[in-house]
Amino acid sequence: MKAAQLSSFGPASDTLRVVEQEVPKPAAGEVLIRILASPINPADLNVIEGTYGELPELPAVIGNEAVGRVEELGPDATRFAVGDLVVPLTSGNWAQYRVLREDDLVKIPAETDVVQASMLLVNPVTAWFMLKDCVDLHPGDWVVQNAANSAVGRSVIQIARARGLKTLNVVRRPELIDELKALGADAVVTEETDLRASVEDLCDGSRPRLALNAVGGASALNLANALADRGTHVTYGAMGRQPLKIPNGLLIFREINFRGFWLRNWRYDATLAQKEETLGVLATMIVGGKLTLPVHKTYSLDDIQAALAEAAEGQRSGKVVIDLR
Repeated sequence: MKAAQLSSFGPASDTLRVVEQEVPKPAAGEVLIRILASPINPADLNVIEGTYGELPELPAVIGNEAVGRVEELGPDATRFAVGDLVVPLTSGNWAQYRVLREDDLVKIPAETDVVQASMLLVNPVTAWFMLKDCVDLHPGDWVVQNAANSAVGRSVIQIARARGLKTLNVVRRPELIDELKALGADAVVTEETDLRASVEDLCDGSRPRLALNAVGGASALNLANALADRGTHVTYGAMGRQPLKIPNGLLIFREINFRGFWLRNWRYDATLAQKEETLGVLATMIVGGKLTLPVHKTYSLDDIQAALAEAAEGQRSGKVVIDLR
């Protein structure tokens, strides 16, 4: 089998190679899966660079999310059948085959689109939990977010719409406005918009109770100024590479709550039943056409260097996906 192996941290052209390995055999309680597709996420690029918050011991096969099909069951493995479509819950997916413990896999509906399913674990789950757990939101409530054209941003728009929530979305390029409205966004503005002055006009006289920040700097402050008193401001990314600068008045007089979100903690803390429930709901949304993420381009595993270069480019139309079928 082939696998993309990282030997050291640094530029991918120097550190990542496609190598030949033996197909592993499942032991007791384990399952052999064939990986079908795996996207390239910003976190994967950060791991290659050595700048991510959690790094593997090297050498290592990386790749944060994927979808696969069960090929073989080890002794005493009873939760799956050969042919099941599954999502691995651990990294190491840029390979043709993997052996995993049964508890590190979640079965999803067989009719789920393979490429869409490969992108299920990171961005949609991040959007789902920020909307579900950070604030007790009710139908009709507003959420404001920047980076609305990102995979998380698009997931937020679609999941919020399915829950009856409304979204105020901030983007960098005006040509994205109509596209996101067609996806289900209620209001879309560009970064130049002063939300403190215009938020109530944009949100039907109310203010959002939740802000989702993936940019930082002035963009993050713009979201905070749009919030209702005692609203919650969640940072889950730092695309702008600028820190948050929080005026004292937002903390003292308006009691805005600032917090972060890292999906890694959910992966460690959630029970298997909770993971199965979450991925089941989101996969059902994909099957029903209520959740979809754009794909910019697909590459084979042999072309992973070209895929990584494409994934590192700005202003893509969607995810770069490694198709291993």
